[in-house]
Amino acid sequence: MSPICRRGLTACCLLLWVSPAAAYVGPGAGFAFVSIFSLLWVSLLLSVAGLLLWPIRWLVRLIVRRARARPRVKRLVIVGLDGQDPELTEQFMAEGLLPNFSRLRDRGCFRRLGTTLPAESPVAWSSFQTGCNPGKHRIFDFLVPNRRTMRPELCSRLGAPGRSLRLGRYRIPLGRPRSDSGRRSRPFWQILGEHGVFSSILRVPLTFPPEPFDGVLLSGMCLPDLKGSQGTYFYYTSDPQEQRELTSGMQLPLQLTEGCARGSLSGPDNPLVDDGGELTLDFRIKFMHNGAPADTAELNLDGRRWPLRLGEYSPWIRLAFRPGLGIALRGLCRFLLLEAEPHVRLYVTPLQLDPEHPALPISHPAIYSSYLAKSRDSFATLGVAEDTSALNERIIDEEAFLSQCQSIHEEREQMFFDALDKTPRGAVVCVFDITDRVQHMFLRCMEGDRHPANRGREWRRHRHVVRDLYGQMDDLLGRVLERIGDDEILMVMSDHGFKQFRRGVNLNTWLRQKGFQVTEPEGAGEAEDDMLRQMQWSQTSAYALGFGGIYLNLKGREASGIVTPGEEAERLKRQIASELLELRDEEGDQEQPVAEVYDTREAYRGPYADEGPDLVVGFHPGYRVSWNTVTGGGGDAVIEDNPRAWGADHSMDPPQVPGMLLCNRRVAEENPHIVDLAPTVLDQFGITTPGYFDGAALTLSEE
Repeated sequence: MSPICRRGLTACCLLLWVSPAAAYVGPGAGFAFVSIFSLLWVSLLLSVAGLLLWPIRWLVRLIVRRARARPRVKRLVIVGLDGQDPELTEQFMAEGLLPNFSRLRDRGCFRRLGTTLPAESPVAWSSFQTGCNPGKHRIFDFLVPNRRTMRPELCSRLGAPGRSLRLGRYRIPLGRPRSDSGRRSRPFWQILGEHGVFSSILRVPLTFPPEPFDGVLLSGMCLPDLKGSQGTYFYYTSDPQEQRELTSGMQLPLQLTEGCARGSLSGPDNPLVDDGGELTLDFRIKFMHNGAPADTAELNLDGRRWPLRLGEYSPWIRLAFRPGLGIALRGLCRFLLLEAEPHVRLYVTPLQLDPEHPALPISHPAIYSSYLAKSRDSFATLGVAEDTSALNERIIDEEAFLSQCQSIHEEREQMFFDALDKTPRGAVVCVFDITDRVQHMFLRCMEGDRHPANRGREWRRHRHVVRDLYGQMDDLLGRVLERIGDDEILMVMSDHGFKQFRRGVNLNTWLRQKGFQVTEPEGAGEAEDDMLRQMQWSQTSAYALGFGGIYLNLKGREASGIVTPGEEAERLKRQIASELLELRDEEGDQEQPVAEVYDTREAYRGPYADEGPDLVVGFHPGYRVSWNTVTGGGGDAVIEDNPRAWGADHSMDPPQVPGMLLCNRRVAEENPHIVDLAPTVLDQFGITTPGYFDGAALTLSEE
C-alpha cells in the first residue's frame, strides 16, 4: 500500500476516535471560535477524496520529480537546539563531555552560525524557515507597538470570527477564527511540498496558525493557552493574609473545610453569552488520614480522582469547560502541591489546548495533534510551555521548574523519534526548547555571587545544571546518529547563543533624561511599567518597546507623530545612536553597556522594513534592556540590577551571541548565516532557490 493510502486510512481512523470539541475563548472581551465539528467532517471528506485521487496525485508527483533536478539526498534531518551556545559547546567538547558532538564535528563540520537582528527566537526562526531577513518576513520582535493605540501587542494575533448568529441569549460564532502569526514569506517546507518532497515539522517557532503543505506540522512558539494568553499560571493559597503581586499568573483562594481544600479553576470567558463571565471548574483536595503520610492527598475534579503528593506533579488532567449548548472547551493542566500545612499552597500550570481535540487548529493536518496524543499520551501544547514566569515570581522553585522542563522534553523526544520512523524520505525538522529555557534560568549559577540574581537564592547546587543539560543533548544526538544513514544529511543547529544578563537598561528612562520624550509626572516613577500610557506624544520624539527596539514618533505613522520623515528623522537617529554609545554604567566599573546601535534602514530590506523599529540596540554581554522597557515602561535609574531567576539572555549584540551549526557533511563556507539554511535544504533536494531569498545554499561535501 502506498504512503498516501496509509496516511488516508490513518486519518479516517483518527477522525472516528476524536471526541467533539467546540469553541475557544481568548482574554478580556474574549475570542469566540467556531466549533471543530465542521473541521473534522471536512478533514474526513478530504481524507476520503485523497484515497480516491491518490493515483492521480502519484502521477503528478512523478512528473514533477522528473521535471526538477535529481535530489542529492534521500532524507535531511534538522535538530534545532534553541539557544545552545557555540562557546559552551566548544568548551564542553574540549573537556570530553560531548563525545557525540565531537564525533559529528570531526566527521563533518562545526561552525558558528550568524543570527538575526535582534537575536531572539521569533525573529531568528522566522529567518530560518523563510531564508529572509525581517524586512521580508515581518517578524521584528516578540512585542511590537500598535501605531494607532500606541500600546504593545504580540507579533502574532488572535481574533474572533467576523460573524455570529443570535439564538436567544446565545451568540453562535460563524466561520473560522481570525488568527495570524504575523510572519510573511513562505517556509521552505511549503516549497518542498510543491516539488513532491514530504516534510515532518515539529514545534518550530512562529508556525501558529499552521499553514497547509505536503507534510505534517505541530505548531510551536506563540501558540496560546485556553485563556488566549501566552501562558497564565495559577497560584492557590489557603492563607488569607498572603498577597502576591503576580504579573504572569493569578492568585486564587483555597477554602479549608473538614480536612479538604476547595478551589475553582479559572477558565476562559464564556464565548456564547455577552458578558457571560468566566467559566470555572470546582475542585477539591482531600488530605489522607488513617496512617497515610501527611503529604499525601487526593484531587477530585469533575467527578474524577487523582493522587497528589507534595512536590510531585500530577499527570496531565483533561478539563472540559461548558459554556452551554452542549459545547465543551477542552484543555489540560497539571497540579503541583507546594505545601500541605499550616496552609495549603498549590500551583497549576497554564491551561493547555487539548491536543486530542484542540479548540483551534494547532497542527497540519488538523488530526495530526490528535494522532500524537492518541499514539502516546497528552502533551504540552502552549508555545512556551516551560513556566519561567512561575520561577521568576518564586511560586515554584528550581527543582519544580527543572522537573517540568524534563517532562516536556521527553514528550518532544517521543514526537521527534516517531517522525523519524514515519518519514523515511524527505525532511524532518524538530526544535527542542529545553536548551533555551534552562539556560535563561540557570546559566547565572555558573557565575556565582557576581550575579545579582543569585543573591538570596541557593545557586551552588545548581551550578552544574547547564553542564548536565549539554551532556543530555549529547546523549540525544547519539541516539539520532544511530538512525542516520550514509545517504542522509543531519544538521544540528541553534538560532542564537547565550550570555549573562546582570544589569538592565531602562531605555525609556534614558530617552526621557536626554529630552527625547516627555511623560506625565506620575509616569516617572520606578514602579511605572508602562510609560507609554503617560507619554505626552506632542513633545515626544522617540520611545522604546520590546527587546532593544527604539521607534521614532513619526508623522504619518504613529497616531500623534511629530518627527518629519526624511532628514529630520535621520538626524534624530544619528543623535540617539551616538549618545547611547557614550552611556556608561557608573556602578559597573564604568563598563559600556551598548556595543552597537543599528539603523534598521540599513539592516533590513524588503516590503515590510518600514514596519520595524527605527533603531535596534545591541548590548554587550552582561546587559540587556530592563524588564520594564520590554512593555514600554521605565524606572528611576537608567541602569539597574537584574534580580530575577531569568539571569541570562541572548537579546544582545548579534555578533556576540551567534548560533551554531554542526553537519555530518563538510561545509565549505566559514561564516554561514541562519538565512542560508532554507536555501541549503532546497538545494539538497534539487530545488532552485527563489530569487527573493536573502540566504544562499551552503556547499556541502558529497559522501
